[in-house]
Amino acid sequence: MTATVERPAAPAPAPGGVCRLLAPVLRGVFGGPPPIGVRAWDGSTLGPLDGPVLVLRTRDALRRLLWNPGELGLARAYVTGEIDVEGDLAEGFRRIRLMGSGARPSPATAAHALRALLAVRAVGRPLPAPRSEARLKGRLHTPARDRAAIAHHYDFSNDFYALLLDSRMAYSCAYYTRPDAGLEEAQAAKLDLVCRKLALRPGMRFLDVGCGWGALAVHAAREYGARVTGVTLSREQAALARERAAGLPVEIRVQDYRAVDDGPYDAVSSIEMGEHVGEGNYPVFASALHRLVRPRGRVLVQQMSRGAHAPGGGAFIERYIAPDMHMRPVGDTVALLEQAGLEVVDVHALREHYVRTVADWSATFDSRRDEIAALVGEEAARVWRLYLVGGASAFEQGRMGVDQILMVRPDGAGASGLPLAREALLQGKPVPGEGTGEGPS
Repeated sequence: MTATVERPAAPAPAPGGVCRLLAPVLRGVFGGPPPIGVRAWDGSTLGPLDGPVLVLRTRDALRRLLWNPGELGLARAYVTGEIDVEGDLAEGFRRIRLMGSGARPSPATAAHALRALLAVRAVGRPLPAPRSEARLKGRLHTPARDRAAIAHHYDFSNDFYALLLDSRMAYSCAYYTRPDAGLEEAQAAKLDLVCRKLALRPGMRFLDVGCGWGALAVHAAREYGARVTGVTLSREQAALARERAAGLPVEIRVQDYRAVDDGPYDAVSSIEMGEHVGEGNYPVFASALHRLVRPRGRVLVQQMSRGAHAPGGGAFIERYIAPDMHMRPVGDTVALLEQAGLEVVDVHALREHYVRTVADWSATFDSRRDEIAALVGEEAARVWRLYLVGGASAFEQGRMGVDQILMVRPDGAGASGLPLAREALLQGKPVPGEGTGEGPS
C-alpha cells in the first residue's frame, strides 16, 4: 500500500491574503500595477480580472521563482501545474512576457519578495526539476551528446508528431503563398520552393542534412526525380522516413553530418538543423556543407535566428525542447557560411510565415489536447503548449526569425554557373545563353 504524503496546511491568510503580500513584489517586477490578473491558492486576487488570470495553485510556484526568477522558474512552475493561466494563454503570455523574461529583480523588490515568501511559508530548498527537463551529460556537441540532444526532442514520439504536424510531417516553417492557404498547402509550397531554389533535376544527387521524417527527401525524389540521401541522428525519425520513402530513390541514414563521406553531391540542404550544431561547432558544420557539394553546386540552409541582444536558445527551449541549440543574428550565420567558402546569393526572410505556421500547429494541438495528453502525459502536453505559445510570441514580436539562405560553391576559377536573372535563380530555371552549372554527377 502506497503511503500518502500530505503537504502542510497553508497558514491562515493575512488580511487581503497572499496577493496583498505579493502586491509590492509584482509592482516592482512590472514597474507598476500588474498587466494581468492574479489569483492565489487562498482565493485572494490582484490586478485586472476581466482578461487572462495567472493562477498560483500552490506555494511551490513561489519557491520555484525564488530559486529561478524569470523564464526558467516560470516555465518549471507552469509545466508542473503549480501555476496556470485562466483564459487566453497566448494573451496572458503576451502581457507578462514570461517567455524571454530574464531581468533580475531590484534589491527593493527582492527584499519585498523575501518577506512575502517567508510570510506564506514558500521559502525552502530548491524543488526537483520536472521530469520532462533534459539532463544531458558530456562535453558539448560531441557526437554522443548531439545524439542524446536530438533523441530528447525528435525521438519523443512519432505518434505525437503525427498528431501535431501536417500529413507529410514537415517540422519547419511553411510557406504561405495565399492569404487563405492552409498548413498542408503551405508545407507543400515550402518543399517545392526549396527544390526550385536548388534547381533539382532528374538524376541529381541531393543530400538533406537533418532530414526529419523525410518530407523533403520524398518530395524531391517523387516530384523532381532526384536521388536523395537523408541523414538524421534520430532513429525514430529514420525508421518512419524509410517507410514513407519506400519505392523511391531515397536512402535514409542514421548518421552524423560530420561522418558523411560520399560527396560531392549536386545539391545540399539543411532545413532548421543548423540551430542544433552549436555556436563553437558551426564553422565545422559550414565547412561540411562546402565539402559535400560539388563546385557550382547549390546549398540551401533554412535556419532560425535571434537578435544580437539575445543569442542562444533561451532557458525554456534549451531545457525542455532543444537542448544545446544556439541561434544567432542571421548576418552572423551568413558570415560563418561565407568563411567556409560558400557564396551567399540570396537570403529570404520567412519570419511572418512562421507566425502562421505556429498558429496552425497550435490550432491542431488545441483541437487534440485530450488525445495528446493521453498519449504523452499531462506534463509533456503542458511543455508543448507553452512552447507553441512562446514561439508564436517570439516570432510575432520579432525576437526570433527564420531565413532561407541560398548559396553556391564557386569553382576553382570563382565562377558560380548561376543564371544572371534573379527570377530564374529562385525558380531553378536556366536562362537561355547562361550557364547553370555542371550536370548531375
